[in-house]
Amino acid sequence: MPATLQCIVLDCPEPVVLARFYQALLGGEVDRPDPRWRVDEDWSTLHVNGLVLGFQRSFDYRPPRWPDPAFPQQFHLDFEVDDFRQSHHQVLANGGRLLDPDLGGRGWRVYADPAGHPFCLLGDY
Repeated sequence: MPATLQCIVLDCPEPVVLARFYQALLGGEVDRPDPRWRVDEDWSTLHVNGLVLGFQRSFDYRPPRWPDPAFPQQFHLDFEVDDFRQSHHQVLANGGRLLDPDLGGRGWRVYADPAGHPFCLLGDY
């Protein structure tokens, strides 16, 4: 029997802060009432396009240090964007950091969210 993906969950020190960061990038609704999850200071959600991202507080959270394998990323998210320049500025304005500017022209840039999780923006820049 195939499973149904319910939620992708990221550990972080401040759940609602990270939910709002991804809301600024993706749109959607932070902490929408949903019987599957409680929302409190230790758990926040972002409902966007039928997908739910969850953000769970980790009191001893240690962020990845991309690309340092001693502090691995474990996974990352890729986002294709229509307006790369606008998305780039929005990421930085909301607390994200540019980790790899793609000077070689691969077609994506690597960023870190406010909790240090690496993610990529893909598009024409």
